[in-house]
Amino acid sequence: MVPKEGLFGIERSVPHGHVEAVLGTIRRLGIEDVIASKRCRERDLVVAMIIQRLIAPCSKLATTREWHDTTLGEELEVLDASEDDLYAALDWLRQRQERIETKLAKKHLPEGAVVLYDLTSSTYYGRTCPLATWGNNRDGTRQPCIAYGLLADRDGRPISVDVYEGNTGDPTTIPDQVDKLRSRFGLSRVVLVGDRGMLTDTQIDTLRQHRGLGWISALRSEAIRGLVESGDLQLSLFDEQNLAEITSADFPGERLMACYNPLLAQDRRRTREELLNETEKRLTKIVGEVQRRTKTPWKADEIGIKVGKVIHHYKVGKHFKMTIQDNLFRFERNQTSISQQADLDGIYVVRTSEARKIFSKEDSVRTYKSLSRVEQAFRCLKTVDLRVRPIHHRTADHVRAHVFLCTLAYYVEWHLRKALAPVLFEDDELDEARVTRDPVDKAAPSESVKRKKTTHLTPDGWPVQSFQSLIKTLGTRCKNRCRAGNEKTHATFYELTEPTPFQAHILHLLGLSP
Repeated sequence: MVPKEGLFGIERSVPHGHVEAVLGTIRRLGIEDVIASKRCRERDLVVAMIIQRLIAPCSKLATTREWHDTTLGEELEVLDASEDDLYAALDWLRQRQERIETKLAKKHLPEGAVVLYDLTSSTYYGRTCPLATWGNNRDGTRQPCIAYGLLADRDGRPISVDVYEGNTGDPTTIPDQVDKLRSRFGLSRVVLVGDRGMLTDTQIDTLRQHRGLGWISALRSEAIRGLVESGDLQLSLFDEQNLAEITSADFPGERLMACYNPLLAQDRRRTREELLNETEKRLTKIVGEVQRRTKTPWKADEIGIKVGKVIHHYKVGKHFKMTIQDNLFRFERNQTSISQQADLDGIYVVRTSEARKIFSKEDSVRTYKSLSRVEQAFRCLKTVDLRVRPIHHRTADHVRAHVFLCTLAYYVEWHLRKALAPVLFEDDELDEARVTRDPVDKAAPSESVKRKKTTHLTPDGWPVQSFQSLIKTLGTRCKNRCRAGNEKTHATFYELTEPTPFQAHILHLLGLSP
């Protein structure tokens, strides 16, 4: 009998399972060939950065160090990469972006495809990038930002992304997308879906000039009020139904689908009342401040600045009547304005250029609501999954390449989530339900997802997890460097940890074998 340490030892264990799963999925999907048809150093670095964003997103410098703590660097032979090598790979990726997006479009956008498009923004920390400007920062911070628009297929699978200056208006990005769809992707027939702030009347007039280019969007509240006042939209339509198709001379050549959701109406009434109460509270405080300033009374413009900040913050200024003079400020609610808006609570109108034989009224509403899939992509890009922010890159090309890299990572995540839906806190029946359920009523979760969220178990007894916890679970499968023999004569070899039954089940769902 001799001590075990004298004959056998494990010198090092490196996490491997999550790298195995993500890299295997990338190769099964053919992403490497989409990036570049032949293997090269730059392609390996780009693929490694994509995987890193999925398993543990971090800066480029931290990425080169993380590769030594997993098998990722070894699997793709990039262990010797420096931070400069990663930035050079980003430059290479930026030059190939159009070719990669064209390949994805050919793969997922057939002639006559439905295309989803939306724009968001992310905070930029620094002052060197010309794209970072003061604009509509959706992050809610008082910092310069960049804007980027994501083009996806009807299932929410990302196809391309464009990065703009932070003060770019949503509608002004539409011509770029039209040119991309028609010229670069070569689509003569396509249906573009955008929200009411994106596809304005001006942009729709531009779309009309392109034969074969259709659209689905929605009307703003002012246009809906105009339909009611002109008699084209009778509110009595909703006494027995929640969806009705109407026409109007103000929108020639378009079909209008008027929808009414009582739950949405309740939510809007509650939200409006909360905003009115908060605005009144702040304005009342200003009234008191004005009355107390007797020695150095406020001028009208000083009062106006304070009032303007409150109105801009809560955005319900149209519902108040205000009097502003030197050393005087009064306000009261505009009940007429409030009542007019309340009459339209829960009502929205979807507009489309598509004929009834192509899109029924139900399908038109469902397709417009599919924009939520792009919003889901933004949540994954901006929050805990891929963390496109904080953005510290100094040049415009590096910022664009960074956002594109994160978009490619979400492309992989989209497929991972689809395959792993049975063990994630997601509704396995959602895709089927979207086609059959009432397009206007509030979406109800299926019984299967309710059971998953209640029991935290799948019907087969597997533990239900989030996407990130599932990646960590896979990472507990390690590649072990083992030593056998005595001090004088020994051999080193590598051995993978046997997958647990749950890990084997995950790999099976991904179409991979341990």
